[in-house]
Amino acid sequence: MRLYVNRVLSLLILIIVSGCSASIVPPEVEEAEKQEHHLWRAEAPIYLPEEYDQYKALFHEARKNFIRENSRFHLFRNYTNITLQYRNVLNAGAQLYEELEKKKQELSANIPIKILSFRKKINTLRGLISLMNEGRLARQDLVKADVALLEAEKYHEKSDYKAAEDKILQVSSFINAAEEKVMPIVNRYGNQDQVKKWQHWANKTIDESKTNKNLAIIVNKSRRTLTLYKSGNPWKTYQIGIGRNGTRDKLHSGDHATPEGTYKIVKKLPKSRYYKALLINYPNKDDRKQFLSAKKKGLIPEHAGIGGLIEIHGGGRDSMTYGCIALDNHAMKELYNLVHIDTPVTIVGAVNFQNRISSALQEF
Repeated sequence: MRLYVNRVLSLLILIIVSGCSASIVPPEVEEAEKQEHHLWRAEAPIYLPEEYDQYKALFHEARKNFIRENSRFHLFRNYTNITLQYRNVLNAGAQLYEELEKKKQELSANIPIKILSFRKKINTLRGLISLMNEGRLARQDLVKADVALLEAEKYHEKSDYKAAEDKILQVSSFINAAEEKVMPIVNRYGNQDQVKKWQHWANKTIDESKTNKNLAIIVNKSRRTLTLYKSGNPWKTYQIGIGRNGTRDKLHSGDHATPEGTYKIVKKLPKSRYYKALLINYPNKDDRKQFLSAKKKGLIPEHAGIGGLIEIHGGGRDSMTYGCIALDNHAMKELYNLVHIDTPVTIVGAVNFQNRISSALQEF
């Protein structure tokens, strides 16, 4: 009993003597709490998630050790190591904030550049798509890209750079989707071997017209023109419409593509569903060969036929046909009266390497 009393008295004396020397909570603790809250409000977890996680790990470790030390009897508390830990936290937080501000400044400067670049890309792609009927689905993607781009601009104005970046990523995906739909078609018009083949067909037809002193028709799908040659010289040119998928070469029935190759008029139809019409001999031998090859490679539906009944007809050049070539009725009437059965008809995608579509492709 006496031993217990002596210990208590000794402890009381120690408290009295040492009361003024008890450890004080280091100010770094409160500073770190304020810093952590400030970094969170500044959206460090959004802009620099990995770096923020590393900072939080240091912060939590320091806080855990502080709580453990603070749970001890105040005379036995020693905040020396705690102070060092919290100073490390404050240094890491200061560095993180500096990186955060730098990141925001970069985004603030780069986002308008990206927006301008994508706006130009959308406009160029839209111009490219306007040259082909197949662009209808790609146009839907570009509308979505436009909307996302406007949203990105609004987020940037509000200094919400992360949301703006997310919208820009959407813009990129919509543009990529549009490209995937049209680029396989467009690339044909920039392919030198393909253009040389078209040139060969057109030049041969024009040369024969000159030699035989007869009429010949050249249909240029990229320019949307039908030119009537007389003795090898261009005589009359008409604006035309082509198939719904007319920029492509026709492979089978129902593909809505306009065929390419050398043909001739086999029948004149004074009355048709589309005013007057000139029936050409599609499919010819080359078309049948191409059809069989494509079918063997699995490029066309198994039960698809090769198709036929391709005409030059009236009904209006602004219409999209099932694969035929359409003229305004007054132009069709004139052409119908000028040509005759066996008049050569050559249909090509383009006759120059720098055609409308390839030139737009280079700009893109």
